[in-house]
Amino acid sequence: MKKYVRGLAIVGAVTLAVAACGSKPAEDTAGGGDANKDFKACMVSDSGGFDDKSFNQTSYAGLQSAVKEKGLTEVKAESKSDNDYPTNMTAMVQAKCNVIVAVGFKLEDATDKAAQANPNIKFAIVDSAPAKPIANLKPLAFNTAQSSFQAGYLAAAMSKTGKVGTYGGIKIPTVTIFMDGFAEGVRYYNKQKSKNVQVLGWDDAKQAGLFTGDFEDKAKGQNTAQNLITQGADVIFPVAGPSGLGGLQAAKASNGKVNAIWVDTDGCVSAAEYCSVLISSVEKGMDVAVHDAVVSVVDNKFDNSQFIGTMQNGGTGLAPFHEFDSKVPADVKSELEQIKADIISGKITIESKVQPKAS
Repeated sequence: MKKYVRGLAIVGAVTLAVAACGSKPAEDTAGGGDANKDFKACMVSDSGGFDDKSFNQTSYAGLQSAVKEKGLTEVKAESKSDNDYPTNMTAMVQAKCNVIVAVGFKLEDATDKAAQANPNIKFAIVDSAPAKPIANLKPLAFNTAQSSFQAGYLAAAMSKTGKVGTYGGIKIPTVTIFMDGFAEGVRYYNKQKSKNVQVLGWDDAKQAGLFTGDFEDKAKGQNTAQNLITQGADVIFPVAGPSGLGGLQAAKASNGKVNAIWVDTDGCVSAAEYCSVLISSVEKGMDVAVHDAVVSVVDNKFDNSQFIGTMQNGGTGLAPFHEFDSKVPADVKSELEQIKADIISGKITIESKVQPKAS
C-alpha cells in the first residue's frame, strides 16, 4: 500500500463539480498537470459532505492526490441526504466517469446496482462489500476495531473519573466496529491494571448504546456528549462524523475537565480548533486506499479483491498525541506499542463480530 503524507489541501486540477440531484457539471480549470485529462476520476459523498472533517474529507483527499499525481479530471457529487445517492450515482455514470468512488456503507445499494449496470466503468466503495463479488467493484474496508482497542485503553488510562463515554451517529457496522474495539480496550486496561473503568454509551455484549440518529446534527452530538459528561465521563469517543464535532464542542466547553479521541482522521489536522481537547485519533487510511484504487485503474492494474486496512499494513492506527504528548505517561505509550504488536501477532484477539473479513 502506497505511503505518503496525508493532507486535506485542495490540489490544482481540472475539476467538474456535480451538485446533488445531478445538476449540470460546472467546470473549473484551476491549472495543474493534465497528462490524463480525458480520464475522469469521480466520487460521491455520503450525506456528511466533503467538508465533514472526518470520513468523506479524508476519502476525498485520496481522490485529489490521485488526480494531481496522474493529471486527471476530477468530478464529484456531494450528497445532502440519503435520497441523493441513486441520483448522484447516475450523474457520475452520465458524466462518463472512468472510475467512481462511493464514500460509505450507506451508498452500498446504489453502488452495487450502478456497477452491475455499467460493467465498463470501474467502481470502488469505502466501508462496504457486495454480498457476492462484482467484477468491476473494489471494496475498501478497515479493521478499526484494532486501533479503537488502543483508543479504549488510552481513554481508560487517561480518565480521572473512572468513566469514559462513546456514542455513534447511526447503528451500522462501520460505526459500531469503533465502539466495540473501544469497549474491549477499556476492558483490557481493567484486566491489566485491576481497575474498573466504566464505558458509558455502548454495551458491546448487547450491541446497544447511544446514537444521534444521523451524521449531520452537531447539536444532537453536543447534547449526547453532554449526557455522557453529566454521568461522569471525562473522555469522549464520538463516532458520528460532523455530529461528532458537537461532542468535541462539549469537551472544549468543559474547560479542561473533559477530553476526547477523534475518529477516521487526525482531528488535530482536520479539526484543528479542537486539538486542545484531543488526546489522539483513530485513523483510517481511506485517503491512501482511495488513491491506490484510482491509480490502479489509470495504470490498468485494477482488481476487485477486497482491501482491508489493518494495523499491520498501516491502514489504521492511532494518530500522534500532539498537545497531549507530554501528558500521556511514558509507560502508557509503551503499553500502547505493545498492544499494537500483540494485536498484529494475534496474541490479543479482538472479539467484535463486525470486523471485515477477506472476500
